[in-house]
Amino acid sequence: MNFNIRGENIEVTPALRSYSEKKVRKLERYFDGTPNSDVYINLKVFNNEQLVEVTIPMPGLLLRAEESHDDMYAAIDLVVEKLERQIRKHKTKVNRKFRQGGAIKFAFANGNGAPSAAPATTTTLLEEEEEEDDFQVVRNKRFDLKPMDTQEAILQMDMLGHNFFVFSHAESGETNVVYKRKDGRYGLIAPDIE
Repeated sequence: MNFNIRGENIEVTPALRSYSEKKVRKLERYFDGTPNSDVYINLKVFNNEQLVEVTIPMPGLLLRAEESHDDMYAAIDLVVEKLERQIRKHKTKVNRKFRQGGAIKFAFANGNGAPSAAPATTTTLLEEEEEEDDFQVVRNKRFDLKPMDTQEAILQMDMLGHNFFVFSHAESGETNVVYKRKDGRYGLIAPDIE
């Protein structure tokens, strides 16, 4: 793992850098071999809130988590726990597909550190997690994508009281999403078409 650690409104001390790297390296145990990917860790301080963002782009998987706490070290612990939950959920999905014969188990190792090669035949902790982690769609909603610009989409989102809004961009015709960030500002998600 190649670490890229930045600080906003905080100096990244050697102790903080070492602690972050040590904690994030614990995620390696979930993989069959050390993943060769970049790890982006952003440490921020706003007022008295310590915020940690970790992004790990991997082939076919993007791990990203964000946590805040009064203590930076506690925020790092929380963000690593969140990343572990994401990996376990993804691993559960991969294992489920493998048991159904549809997918190859890539990159993940069993809990004991050995590569996972055969499907489980008995009830395991992984299967219990699987039941907990099933996502239920409780509502389906359909709507027309109205052509508009980004500013109008933000106004529509605020009027509806939602934290995101899907729209068709008037100039490009692409489907875009505007969303409200935790810091109160806005973000735009647009497809990367080359």
